[in-house]
Amino acid sequence: MKISYDAETDALYVRLVDGPQECRTVRLNEEIALNIGPGEILVGIEVLDAKQVLGQGKIPSIELENVPVVAAS
Repeated sequence: MKISYDAETDALYVRLVDGPQECRTVRLNEEIALNIGPGEILVGIEVLDAKQVLGQGKIPSIELENVPVVAAS
């Protein structure tokens, strides 16, 4: 999983599947879209206006629960 944030556009993207994928986009509302790949697999989640939608006016914080952290090699 990869989470990226673009400060210039205030967009957050959560990529759940690695590599290039042919996707269709399903918009849940004006700010949130799901990218659906082959076999109806959720490939990614896009959040526009992320500071307002997720972070109450700030860049959203990320908290990991029960996820082992591996040091980069």
